[in-house]
Amino acid sequence: MSDENNSCNEKRFAFGKNWQRFLSVLNEERISSAVKSLKDMVMLDDFKGKTFLDIGSGSGLFSLAAMRLGAERVHSFDCDPQAVACSLELKRRYCLNTSNWTIKEGNILDTGYLASLGQWNIVYAWGVLHHTGAMRKALENVIALVKNGGYLFIAIYNDQGGASRRWLKVKKIYNTAPKWARLFIVIPIMLFFESKYAIIHMIRSRDPFKEWRVKSQSRGMSKFYDWVDWIGGYPFEVAKPEEIFDFYHSRGFMMERIKTCGGSYGCNEFVFKNIGSLS
Repeated sequence: MSDENNSCNEKRFAFGKNWQRFLSVLNEERISSAVKSLKDMVMLDDFKGKTFLDIGSGSGLFSLAAMRLGAERVHSFDCDPQAVACSLELKRRYCLNTSNWTIKEGNILDTGYLASLGQWNIVYAWGVLHHTGAMRKALENVIALVKNGGYLFIAIYNDQGGASRRWLKVKKIYNTAPKWARLFIVIPIMLFFESKYAIIHMIRSRDPFKEWRVKSQSRGMSKFYDWVDWIGGYPFEVAKPEEIFDFYHSRGFMMERIKTCGGSYGCNEFVFKNIGSLS
């Protein structure tokens, strides 16, 4: 795990623009899938009486999911103004008259901003901390935000060794390419991998389009926009599952659940419970 300094204003993938496009395909089915995935991973039937902090809220989908689960208070923040606009749009569409969902622009690396947030029952940072350019600092910064007995739900890119270094080169190429050329980077890569997966499914007498449906059903997300996010997502850092476990275990967090990506590219998901200092 490296520890480079980076801000949201430096050269990086336009996550917010990608999320704005995603909102065009968002529907009740996807929202319901997001609600179910959040509830299942945290292993709670509902969030009644609990507060929910959404770090790097992106589209705002999981803040909305927390609202649907009955969270007492939800706070979303992202350092990308266009991502903030996405969350505001979702609030306008689905929770217009709600006062217990606040949405702000903020950075997980800004300790001054974090100090103003207090502590929360559930802190959610899915696929965010590895895009800061200073992942170790970001991993450290979330600790003070979790109440004693509270939950931390994070997802971090899996370390594939040499493959991860090759993906880093692809991401740098994407982000330095002219905007008009970027689809010509995304489409061939996506077709290569998706064709491979489809062939494997057909050989095993399975539905070749299963992966596309599973993506929307598992977290309410979009396979295409996830590919754009994956290929363009920069800054980019990775970690092995045991590194994340050791990092938080040594800081008084007990792992409640883990969901790995099977050694492939993508994110390993972790739910930790803050049980206090181990010293």
